[in-house]
Amino acid sequence: MTIPHIVIVGRPNVGKSSLFNWLAGKKIAIVDPTPGVTRDRLTAVVQDEDRYFELVDTGGIGIDDVDNLTQDVERQIALALDQAQLILFVVDARTGLVPLDEEVASRLRSISRPILCVVNKCDTAALEPQAQEFHKLGLGRLVCVSAKQSRGKQELLDLIRKELPATETSVKADVSLKLAIVGRRNTGKSTFINSLAKSERVIVSEVPGTTRDSVDVRFELDGKTIVAIDTAGVRKKGSIRSDIEFYSLNRAERSIRRADVVLLFHEAQKSVSQVDKQLANYVLENFKPAVFVVNKWDLLKKSLTTGEMADYLRKVYPNLDYVPIAFITAKDGKNVQNVLNLAQNLHKQASARVGTGDLNRVLREAMAQQAPPQRQNRQAKIFYATQAASNPPTIVLFTNGPQLFDNTYQRYLLKMFRDHLPFREVPIKMYLRHKKQTQKPALVKSSRGKRGKSKEPQLWQD
Repeated sequence: MTIPHIVIVGRPNVGKSSLFNWLAGKKIAIVDPTPGVTRDRLTAVVQDEDRYFELVDTGGIGIDDVDNLTQDVERQIALALDQAQLILFVVDARTGLVPLDEEVASRLRSISRPILCVVNKCDTAALEPQAQEFHKLGLGRLVCVSAKQSRGKQELLDLIRKELPATETSVKADVSLKLAIVGRRNTGKSTFINSLAKSERVIVSEVPGTTRDSVDVRFELDGKTIVAIDTAGVRKKGSIRSDIEFYSLNRAERSIRRADVVLLFHEAQKSVSQVDKQLANYVLENFKPAVFVVNKWDLLKKSLTTGEMADYLRKVYPNLDYVPIAFITAKDGKNVQNVLNLAQNLHKQASARVGTGDLNRVLREAMAQQAPPQRQNRQAKIFYATQAASNPPTIVLFTNGPQLFDNTYQRYLLKMFRDHLPFREVPIKMYLRHKKQTQKPALVKSSRGKRGKSKEPQLWQD
């Protein structure tokens, strides 16, 4: 049986997103006093004792969107309500009953679903008597809560459990793959998401900045659960003009950190920008497997070959020459499935473990082909290597002195590991440790110290 959907609805600024974050137990939706911040459906799987349910946040009903996306927001709300097993109708205890609340209630009366009237912003018990006026709406049980002050949560969860239909006590919530889709504005990220989900899951518009939150879209493929994270289009930090854009950028960066694989979108008609490079560097800093996705390829393929475009990207991203490149037309669904297959393969590479014997055979071959350099009148030596972790693959080299290995030789070793081990298209994290060193090395990037001396221990990536 599918997991029950609980949909949060209400007029703007009654605290729907605050309630969503509160029940989900983490900050997912952007919370801002500006009306109409939430546009897409945001989801989170919530566990309450032995039950799971999917919580769905929606845009404010009755909002006049500043970018003329009101109809798109309303369509997302309607799609959410169609799938709901339970509706949380949120109202504001402080402002009291207003005409727009009555309009929302009138709309909900035509829906044959259980409804709970959640009176939010009851920050103190003194506000609860005036909340009773919402009984006039005649919609389901009334429960007073405060997402801000964390009041009434258990009572609300108890009512939710009573209203939900009986289902299996356990739901498979394990996710096989988390994909973060990132890039500049209007590169077709939301169109790609809808193509993956085979439904109108997020709003697609020519208006730059349509997506504001990071939207998790869950779908099944071959019996496996995959989460695709649609992120807000990224702008230069100096171009961020509002709190909403600031939080959107932070959400996009957080999505990269929690993803298994990152799809960095480029628009075929446009050259790589400074924003693209900053995103690529952030992906690299977090050791995330990635795919360069060139979207809208149908608009450019007659004037440029895939080989020429690939050469261009390799020159722009010289430190990411191992990252695979995919050419798609998300609007038509062309090659979308191939990108998903490629992402699954990258996750498999990043999860691989290599035996110490195999790893050291590759290391000996590398040193036989090119011996470590002499530095500071000393011969650099590597005694042995071991893989300490996966996701990302982490290799520790025990040496007679990390400072003896220059950048060039370390890049050479990484290339040899990538060419001869199952990490061909994913980032590798590499530590250099002194053999006599017993403490765990600090997680720092390789850098140059004063007077040309390298700091140790060193951490290398590419």
